[in-house]
Amino acid sequence: MSSTTVMIFARAPIPGAVKTRLIPALGPMGAAQLAVRMLRNALQSAADARLGPVQLHGAPDVQHPVLQSAAAEAGATCVAQGPGDLGERMRLALAAALQVTPRALLCGTDCPALDGQVLREADAALVAGADCALVPTADGGFALIGFRREALAAIDDVFGAIAWGSPTVMSSTRDQLLRAGLRWTELATLVDIDEPADLEHVPKEWLVRPVSGDSTATERT
Repeated sequence: MSSTTVMIFARAPIPGAVKTRLIPALGPMGAAQLAVRMLRNALQSAADARLGPVQLHGAPDVQHPVLQSAAAEAGATCVAQGPGDLGERMRLALAAALQVTPRALLCGTDCPALDGQVLREADAALVAGADCALVPTADGGFALIGFRREALAAIDDVFGAIAWGSPTVMSSTRDQLLRAGLRWTELATLVDIDEPADLEHVPKEWLVRPVSGDSTATERT
């Protein structure tokens, strides 16, 4: 049996509906193209980590051709995200994975620095006895959360009462873990790519900026 399920949450890269806070800098097509680059990077990192099965949890349309092709290229299974808010969807995905493998890691696609080595470090923390592993982000959230099966019964208590998308996500998660009596390990803080100022942390070749006066410039791939 494989040891760890690695799950990646991603939205279909629909121009104007994804990475919207980056549209002023990149335009709707440029923001969507960056979302595709980060999606493929996250999937490749998960494959490189060689921890176990990789799943791409897509929304709102898991049949979007980019999600399907990116998953296939990385040898990942493409599944639909469950119902509810972000916390409920993450809880459902983690709980399901822990029924199959002893450990599960869940991350998004917005953190290019979250590579295979970081995934292996998070998994090692769970192997060493932590109930939960976290990768905080500079904006107050987290880029990765993982659990070992022994914490399964307490997962329901972790994902409630958190204002998702706010700068208090990480601090609230710590509070919930403490209340649930779980031990956790935090790895080095990384940067999520959400705002135009964050683009300095993105490889320049990933960026497609609109030409002057044209917010719909596209990149051929």
